Amino acid sequence: MVAPLYTTASGLLFHAGKILVITIGLPARGKTHISRALERYLRWMGVKTQVVSLGDYRRKKLGGTQKLPPDYFSLGEKSPETIALRKRISDGCEKLIWDYFEGGGQVVIYDANNGIKATRHAIAEKFDKAGIHVVLLESICDNKEVIERNIRSVKISSPDYKNWDPDEAVRDYYSRIQSHEKYYETIEDRTWPYIKIVNVGEKIMLNNVHGYLQSRIVFFLMNIHNKYRTIYFARSGQSLIEHSYKADSDLSPAGWEYAEKLKDFVLERRAKSLEQRGLNPRERKLVIWTSTRRRAHHTAWPFVASSFQKSIPVSNIPTPPTMDHPINSSSSIHLPESANGNHNGPPMPSTIKVVEKPQMLEINPGVWDGLSPEQGKKYYPEDWDRFTKDPYAYRAPRAESYHDLSVRLEPTLIELEREQEDLLIIGHASVIRCLLAYLIGLPASEIPAIEIARGDLLEVVPASYGVHSHAFHFWDGPGRTGEGDGDVATDVRDANNFYENYAESTKGKRKVGVEQWAAETVETVGAGEVEETKTAKEGYVEQEATATAIASADLLTVTVEEQI
Repeated sequence: MVAPLYTTASGLLFHAGKILVITIGLPARGKTHISRALERYLRWMGVKTQVVSLGDYRRKKLGGTQKLPPDYFSLGEKSPETIALRKRISDGCEKLIWDYFEGGGQVVIYDANNGIKATRHAIAEKFDKAGIHVVLLESICDNKEVIERNIRSVKISSPDYKNWDPDEAVRDYYSRIQSHEKYYETIEDRTWPYIKIVNVGEKIMLNNVHGYLQSRIVFFLMNIHNKYRTIYFARSGQSLIEHSYKADSDLSPAGWEYAEKLKDFVLERRAKSLEQRGLNPRERKLVIWTSTRRRAHHTAWPFVASSFQKSIPVSNIPTPPTMDHPINSSSSIHLPESANGNHNGPPMPSTIKVVEKPQMLEINPGVWDGLSPEQGKKYYPEDWDRFTKDPYAYRAPRAESYHDLSVRLEPTLIELEREQEDLLIIGHASVIRCLLAYLIGLPASEIPAIEIARGDLLEVVPASYGVHSHAFHFWDGPGRTGEGDGDVATDVRDANNFYENYAESTKGKRKVGVEQWAAETVETVGAGEVEETKTAKEGYVEQEATATAIASADLLTVTVEEQI
């Protein structure tokens, strides 16, 4: 198992050398989705990886289809002007690849159709002679539903079809596909190592793949898909004993109230999101992952209970599961027809599946258990100094480092890629930091300083060019605001939880947003209601009104906060 930990003088890891992955496939076959997902995974491993997209580069240099010659996308005989334009774009992409390798990069994924055998072999031979390993990656798709979904969700929303009627844009794109089909040549010989993927993960075929890093690429590609799903993140509710890692206490009364609020908000938000896409929330399953800690899996209990009752007052919550008799580690609750039909609240999923995962236990603080950052600095000054210099990799005595946690979470990351249903992860802040950083492509050094506040629901929707990300605030009770009920004051932080405080105190906190990343565009909408930061190095990044993509050759970061 791997996770980003070290760098080398050459910038290369795993004795793998430099690798060029050349994608092959007809338009709308999921090449971009596969390329971006693979880039995200390799970067999380610490491998310097770059996607070079022919389409993005062409849009950046030449604009949309409106500015191109009519024969630009049709293969066969072309005008001298078109030939010159196409050569200019292909040469420009090739230069980007060379520049990245010369700058210390290890893996480049060349995202283009490359459907003609002679053309892709010419590219492969150039880089092979320079000592760069070449792997061909072909995406084959004969599922018409998948192709149609790719076209409508991604392709016609690009600048190529700005201001086009959607149905007309679909017809035009299909004509583009048909022109490529006449000349398309699938991989048949074994000149180069290749990976063939059928229907984005349904089937995979290999030839001459060798070495650790290439094998990891294959392992990752065996687990991906491009079906629409939403991933939600939320912290577990407040427990009776918050400051001790060793204690495994039940939820406090405020924690149970929080769990109810979380259930209501997730179901409402999920139903709204699905209905906007024309999907029935009653027909889709909801999977919930928690750790084996009481406060985590008890926070999921209202979801289980609500499958059978319209609502459960906090004072009348039935006896929850215990550590002796917990929610099954993998149990499905099928909603009775009567409850589903008569439910007056947000539409309930057809099935709720709760899975407890030991890998999702919070980070072990070791000797810092129960200490505040100030106390840790006082009692363990040398460890504190080393920790503040490298909070990701440093391991305190009898503790885990964030690198240890990342290694422990790798099987969960692969399951995250494989999961096809809507997913709610109820976890500890340290775990959510690692999973979120992986999804949005943050560097490892930033993981310990990501703020994950109790009372915020993070919504992530994987897309072809990255992910759409939203953050919704739904809770201001104890454990969040510094104000309790009546005259009882509660702290927004767990006063003696070392790792929580390091990220969430003003001394250590770093928010993903405007101040952290250089931005080309900063836009504020609705008097502070929506804050959007966008950085895109190559070409266009698809964007919606209130959602934004998080992807790019370097990093595109967006934070959207909505007060509910």
